[in-house]
Amino acid sequence: MRKTVHFVPQYFLQPVHRIRVDLVGAGGNGSQMLSCLARIDHALRQLGQPGLHVRVYDPDRVEAPNVGRQLFTAGDLGANKAECLVTRFNRLFGNDWEAVPGKYPRTATRNRNIIISCVDNTATREMIGDLFRKQDITMRQEEEALRRGLNPPYRENYLFYWLDLGNGQRTGQAILGSNRIPQPESDEYDTVEYLPTLTEQFDLGKIVDTDSGPSCSMAESLGRQDLFVNSVLTQTAASLLWSLLTDAAIDTRGFYMNLDTYRTTPIPVSADGSRGKSHKAR
Repeated sequence: MRKTVHFVPQYFLQPVHRIRVDLVGAGGNGSQMLSCLARIDHALRQLGQPGLHVRVYDPDRVEAPNVGRQLFTAGDLGANKAECLVTRFNRLFGNDWEAVPGKYPRTATRNRNIIISCVDNTATREMIGDLFRKQDITMRQEEEALRRGLNPPYRENYLFYWLDLGNGQRTGQAILGSNRIPQPESDEYDTVEYLPTLTEQFDLGKIVDTDSGPSCSMAESLGRQDLFVNSVLTQTAASLLWSLLTDAAIDTRGFYMNLDTYRTTPIPVSADGSRGKSHKAR
C-alpha cells in the first residue's frame, strides 16, 4: 500500500518574498503561536530564505487573568494584545510585523499565503471558512487566465492554507486545510491536492458558544483551561507548520491532543478528502 501525501507548493520551498501570515487572535493560543512564528522566521532566514511577514489581529486588551497564563506581564495591563505582542517580538527579532487592534475583516485575505486562527468562537471560524473558499474560486479563475496568457504570475497573492487551533480545558486540536494545490506526478506516493478545512470537517453549527464573561482572577481562568494546554497545542501545531514550510511533502494535516492521557493523535492526509463532518471541534 502506497503512502498518501500532500506536496506543498514549490513556491514555499523557493519563495521570492516573505511568506505572508495572518494570525487571528493573540490570546492563549495566539500569543504562544506568535512566539513560535518568530522562531520559525528566524530559522528560515538562517537557512537563506526570506522568512515570514506576520500580521496579528485582536480587538481585546490585556487583563489581569491573562498575566502568567498568556504571554503577558503586569506591565502590559490595559494594552491591546496584538499591539503589545507585535511590538515586543519586533524589538526582539528586528522585524516589521504588523498589529491590527480589531477583528479580522472580510477583506483581509488578499495577499495572504497562510491564515492561522486562534479564536474561541464559531462565527469567526465560519467567516474565515467562507473567505477561504471564495479565495479558492479566485485562484482557479486566475490559474485558468494564466494558462491562457491573460495574467502575470500570481503566486505571491495565493491564499494556500488555513491552520485552525482550538482547545477545551485539557484537550485540543489543530486542523490544516488548503485550497487546491496542484500535485506532481508520483510513482511512489498517492497525492492529495486538497486538504479539507475545519469548517468542512466539522459541523460548527452544532457547537454552542458560551460567553462566561472575563475571568476575575488567574485561579478562575485556570479552572477553565489547564496552564499548559495552550503551549502544548501551539508547539505541536508550530511543528506541523515548520514541516509545511521546509519539507517537500506532508503526510499529516493536523492532530488531536489530550493532556489527561498525555496522548497526541495525528490526522493523516487522506486520499478520500475526509469531508465528513462531526461536532468534536472546540
